[in-house]
Formats: sequence, structure tokens, C-alpha cells
Amino acid sequence: MSSILTGIGWHMVGAAAAASFYAPIEKVKKWSWETTWVVAGIFSWILLPLAVSLLLLPHFLAFYAAIPGHVLALTFLFGCMWGIGNVNYGLTMRYLGMSLGIGVAIGVTLVVGTLIPPIVHGQLLYLLTSRSGRFTIAGILLALVGIAVVSWAGHQKEQRMGIRAEEFNVRKGLILAVLCGIFSSGMSFAIDAAHPMAVAAQHAGVKPLYAALPSYVVIMGGGALINFAYCFFRLAFRKDISLSRDLSEPRRVLLLNGSMAASGGIMWYLQFFFYAWGAANIPMHLSFVNWMLHMSLYVLFGGLVGLALGEWREARGRPVRLLWLGMILIILAANLVGLGTAS
Repeated sequence: MSSILTGIGWHMVGAAAAASFYAPIEKVKKWSWETTWVVAGIFSWILLPLAVSLLLLPHFLAFYAAIPGHVLALTFLFGCMWGIGNVNYGLTMRYLGMSLGIGVAIGVTLVVGTLIPPIVHGQLLYLLTSRSGRFTIAGILLALVGIAVVSWAGHQKEQRMGIRAEEFNVRKGLILAVLCGIFSSGMSFAIDAAHPMAVAAQHAGVKPLYAALPSYVVIMGGGALINFAYCFFRLAFRKDISLSRDLSEPRRVLLLNGSMAASGGIMWYLQFFFYAWGAANIPMHLSFVNWMLHMSLYVLFGGLVGLALGEWREARGRPVRLLWLGMILIILAANLVGLGTAS
């Protein structure tokens, strides 16, 4: 039981990092979003995964050379799938608004990313018939209700503050949000596909707590390919933004922007660093609960970070009460999953 509680605790740390990573990125001024995202991505998807793996693996190149090609390819392709979902994220916000867009996308990715891996591995009957499986399904359903309540609270806040989607369109927005959620669950599929790499890392002498981290070189490499291609394409062909223009800012601006973007990128990476720690403490036959915990706790900490930063100050009243109700439901959902994994 203590191991499971430890795992949930590390998932909370990772979710807190995920919910906070955009705070320093928002402080970047006089740069296009694309340049900012590329700088953040260099740290989150390239430098940190490589640096951590170089520290962990005694024979870096030999380790990856020994991994079967189909494992590397599947892991990389699922990383690319996550990258497509990430690129689609902005369009979802454009047509549906921030709160509703995030709510639908996260709800879909929570369900798809949590349930598809156990179904693929033939664990559906276990989910439906075992006590822990039923607790997990109940936790998923309660988490979805909590996410819906938090999203509705955010939508009401946006209405009170006069915030509108750029081109509000429910039909387009819902289609894009569902697609975004499905593609974003590629991260869950990639982590599942990379399990043989984690086993190989342990055989190479890496402690179980860190065993999943070398796979991030491949997973995030796939995501980086899609994100960088998208950003550089926009920088090359849009007339209103330019990489050279962004990098021609005064040195003080470059240092401040670079440090803020890098900080955001580091925090983004840390969410999955601690995800690996959390997953290492959850029993292997219940590994599918890790994604549910991460995504639901991400919404929980997103609400807490928003409150801490004063984003709900002008909303007051009913939206804030709904926010707290949704966050309480998510906490209860995490506890249900914890009871299920302990049984």
C-alpha cells in the first residue's frame, strides 16, 4: 500500500509540473510563439532526455542498438502521434475556447490512453470482473465528471471575463478536440510500447525507478520531429513571424526569453520524469492506471495553479465553487484508483 501511495505522490509532482510549465513561457515577450516553442522543445524533448540517458546508461549507443527495431519504430511512431495531437491542440482552443477545448481533449485522451493499452494486452475481462478493475473504471468515470465540472467552471469564468474563442464553432471544435485527445494519447501508447526498453535498462544496471527514462529519447524524439516541423514551416512561410527577427532582439531580451522558454521546457520534461517514478511504484498488472492518474491530476493542479496565479479573481461566485467541486471529484477519483490498486 505504501508503494502505491508513493506512486500516486510522484504522479502528483509530475502533474504539478505539467500544470505549471506554461507559466514561464507566458513571460516571453517579443518572440513568436513558434520560436518560443522550439527553444522550450530543445530542452524538453532533446537535451534533457539525452542528458538523463547518458547519465543512466553505461553504454549509451550500444543500449539503443540492442533494442529490437520494431520496438524502436513503434515507440517513435507513437511519439509522432503524440506530436500531432500537440500541434492540433491550438486549433482546438481556437474553435472551442480554452476551458471547453482542454476539457474535451483531456477527457478523450484520459479514456483512450487509459483503456486501450489493457484492451490490447487482453486485460479487458480483468478490468470488468476484478475488484481493482472495477475501482479503476469507477475512478475513470468520476475523474471524467470532475474534468467536465472544472471545464464548465472555466467556461463560465471566460464568459464573465468576456473571453471568447477566436472563431467559436462547436462542430469544428468538438471534432478537433476529439482528434486532439486521441492523438495526444499517443504518449500513453508510446510508454506502453517502450516497456521492453525499460526491462533492457534494468538489465543494463539502471534502477527500476529510472528504468523508463531512456525510452524518452525515442518517444520525445518522435514528438519533437512533428512539433519542430510544424514550427519551422510556419516560421518559413508566414510573413508576420520570423526566426531571424526574433533572434535579432537585444541581448537582454534574448537572455530573458531564452531562460523563460528553457524553464518551461525543463518543467515540461519533469512531468514525465516523475511520471516514470510514479509508474515504477504501481504494480505492473495495473500499469494502465498511470495515465488516468496523470491526466486527472493535471487538471486538478491546473485549477490550483490558476487560483494561485489569481486567474479566477475576477470570476468569483459560482465558477469558483464549481472549480472546487470539480477538483474535489478528481481527488476522490484518484483515491478510488488508489483503493483499487491496493486491493
